[in-house]
Amino acid sequence: MLLIVDDEKPTREGLRAALDDHYDVYVAEDAASAMDLLEREHFAVLLTDFRLPREDGMKLIARAKSLSRPPVCILMTAYGSEELAVEAMKRGADDYIPKGRMQIEELEMRIARAVRSQNLETENVSLRQQLESRFGLEHIIGQSAVMQEVLEIVQQVAPSRATVLVHGESGTGKEVIAKALHQLSPRARMPLVTVHCAALSATLLESELFGHEKGAFTGAHERRIGRFEQAQGGTLFLDEIGEIDQTLQVKLLRFLGERTFERVGSNKTMTADVRLITATNKNLEELVRAGVFREDLFFRLRVVEIHLPPLRDRRGDIPMLAASFLKEFAGENAKPVTEFTADAMETLLQYHWPGNVRELRTAIEHAVVLCRGEKITVRDLPAFTRVPVVSVPEAAPVVEGDLTLQAAEKQLIIRALQESRGNRTLAAHKIGMSRRTLHRKLHAYQLEDI
Repeated sequence: MLLIVDDEKPTREGLRAALDDHYDVYVAEDAASAMDLLEREHFAVLLTDFRLPREDGMKLIARAKSLSRPPVCILMTAYGSEELAVEAMKRGADDYIPKGRMQIEELEMRIARAVRSQNLETENVSLRQQLESRFGLEHIIGQSAVMQEVLEIVQQVAPSRATVLVHGESGTGKEVIAKALHQLSPRARMPLVTVHCAALSATLLESELFGHEKGAFTGAHERRIGRFEQAQGGTLFLDEIGEIDQTLQVKLLRFLGERTFERVGSNKTMTADVRLITATNKNLEELVRAGVFREDLFFRLRVVEIHLPPLRDRRGDIPMLAASFLKEFAGENAKPVTEFTADAMETLLQYHWPGNVRELRTAIEHAVVLCRGEKITVRDLPAFTRVPVVSVPEAAPVVEGDLTLQAAEKQLIIRALQESRGNRTLAAHKIGMSRRTLHRKLHAYQLEDI
């Protein structure tokens, strides 16, 4: 779609006639009308005259470039000069063309070149994001059966448009799942916008999500674009969704049904193509029964539900997670720390981790910073981790020396088998892996005779 802005009707209609074979062309006679269109629809190109009533084309371009999905902007003027061209580029114009010397063929060529340039830039940004995120799944660490199931669901659901509800205790990695769902979706090139609902009051949260008009409330000195508009074409992640009040629940329900909303202080209906992912550490079904959370909204949010288990229910992933965090923080702090002693890993395996993966990550950072050698010892770990919660029989073996990731996993399997008196199904359940995976590990570690 292309928007032509010119106060002279013959000019704008002439350009419309010349360009409508290749573009879906709209026209406006001034900046106000143009912005009204730009805020309602996404235009690939804005072609505007410099001289406009009340507000000139440069100011219009600056406003257009502040949108969540800005168009390619080309400035036309009959008052051309080098200084004006330079100023236009500073204000965000992608190109500049004098009206008096403008040929339709040249204009078409410049429009196509500017669009190609913007598309290339968008692709480069996307590639950088993909490299940084390593395609979404690399940050989800875990070989346990429960986490493998989570990974399978993420891979299946990500390409769809389905609304997803991620449920789990604080610190289990709900935001990591949301990022993976976005990065593995067709929307990966567009924004992922995150809002932590519990951090804002009901009034501020409504403005944060839907935006507001100038003067909508005390302190609203200018129009503000909300997170739904910022996420246009992409994904909006609402963390701690159980904290929103019922007034906002109604507005969210309407968006999910119609994909429409209004800014605070405005009667103009807006639309947004946004995929919604929400997360909570609360039991929404209990909140529904208590009358705190709308049942119809709950069903709308729970098209697909992903449950993240607490770390205590997937202890088999602790060695892998700890090794990953060790590598991360050793690099950040330029420390030559490479592994854990057997006693240190045993301590990590026994602690109950009420703060889940986030608490483990913090504990490893603490240990790396305090470590004086190449191996993390029990002394390096935070004091709270040294209080064992999981009872381990005295007969359970402890691997002597220093633990690699494989040695820690082997020790965990031996202990689970001893606690289960050789029952492999029960041992697999204790560790959090499938029976098939346990059999494969037993073979790899030469433990088949236990």
